[in-house]
Amino acid sequence: MNRCFAVVLCSAAIWPAPAQQNTGASSAPSSAETLPLTNRKNLTPLEQTLIANTKAVPAAWKKKDAEFFKATLTDDFLEVAIDGKVYGKNDVLEGVHMADVQEYSPYDVHVLPINDSAAIVTYDCIVRMRLGEDPVPRYQHITDIWVKQGEQWRLKFQQATAAQ
Repeated sequence: MNRCFAVVLCSAAIWPAPAQQNTGASSAPSSAETLPLTNRKNLTPLEQTLIANTKAVPAAWKKKDAEFFKATLTDDFLEVAIDGKVYGKNDVLEGVHMADVQEYSPYDVHVLPINDSAAIVTYDCIVRMRLGEDPVPRYQHITDIWVKQGEQWRLKFQQATAAQ
């Protein structure tokens, strides 16, 4: 399967660690330790949760943790990947074992609540990964749609675009 996951699927409240708050500028950092996830200091509980979910995904990709994605993605999840193709949850579950993720560093995160059970999360991302033989573009813009199902925030949609 030749799958260009731009995904590091901004994951659910499975890992509810508080989001990293930043006091630095939002220029593209070189590593996850220096990432300015957001320039705002007083994040709402929703922003903290969804930013923490976003940060949880790279660890799951690096560990090739399909169970994480089974629990995090909605059954009708769709991704418009960096290659312009549309993939579903099963594609992600198959592809997680093929991904070689060295770095997936989101920064400049913005959370836009739609209502009490849906929100849009946008961010820029530095990516160093291969999927099979294919490298993915290093700089990407990502948009996610999160929905609350029961008490858990789950990822329903993601689109990745190569930064120019």
